Amino acid sequence: MNHLQAMRVFLKVAENGSFGRAAASLELSNAVVTRYVALLESHLNTRLVNRTTRSLALTEAGQAYAEGCRQTLEQLDAMESAVSRSATDSSGTLKLVAFASFSLFGLTPLLQRYRAHHPKVKLSVTLLHRPVDLIEEGFDVGIVVPDQVRTGTLINRTLFRVRPVAVASRGYIDARGMPATPACLAAHTFLAPSGSLHNAEWSFLAANGKEETVSLEPAYSVNNAVMLRQAALADMGFTILPEHHVAADLMSGALARILPGYHVNRADKEVSLVYPGRRHVSAKTRSFVDFTVSYFRSDAATAFPSVFQNS
Repeated sequence: MNHLQAMRVFLKVAENGSFGRAAASLELSNAVVTRYVALLESHLNTRLVNRTTRSLALTEAGQAYAEGCRQTLEQLDAMESAVSRSATDSSGTLKLVAFASFSLFGLTPLLQRYRAHHPKVKLSVTLLHRPVDLIEEGFDVGIVVPDQVRTGTLINRTLFRVRPVAVASRGYIDARGMPATPACLAAHTFLAPSGSLHNAEWSFLAANGKEETVSLEPAYSVNNAVMLRQAALADMGFTILPEHHVAADLMSGALARILPGYHVNRADKEVSLVYPGRRHVSAKTRSFVDFTVSYFRSDAATAFPSVFQNS
């Protein structure tokens, strides 16, 4: 027995006071309607309807059951309507997980513009360095680097590549001098990302294509890009950070590139937008995905042409 359908049929019989009128309303045969009511009575082991050839009346149990059916079906219809609206109406809470190092510098402008376009969507943002299982941990969407995602069954949309640069403050350079080659870095104070983010070996590629690898022992290491930048601004040493973290400092002169003739090799990070499945994606998730892809292909790229390199 389709229990929900049986409840709908019985309620229609109760409301119409007739098997025939209920059958016509539901576009079913009288026999099918009668069968559904009989199955319910058998399931409940209770008579719900007293009927003769000319009249139909609910029993006391039938009246109580009809009211219960009405309340249950109204709640079910309301629940299904709300869920269906979520597929077309961008509202509710979007749970976003993001790569912490990028997010501390570049996420807020995106979220501010998204909220301006979708004010009914509330944002719950979690910043992480560790790997994340998007589905198991209940996130709708992630802005992450490849080795941060555990789940393989995700849609992946590349947003941009992050290019690292070696920088130091003018005060540090005045005090310790400007290194001429990567080998010279060993004599300088290195402010490093933590070992979980990068090992001690750093590769530099010259304009002529020659590669030079050096092992750098950090005098200071931290797993937070904000603190690395602050340490560099405080003349504590040189560091290697994503270019968009220090773009404003380079423009103002607070920090300067060291080894300008070299590119930090094999350290670029691809930042991607990931979310579960292509089918039945909620409207809030779809709106965020579409807005974010558009943002990094236009707005952010225009604002930071030398920083955001779209793939």
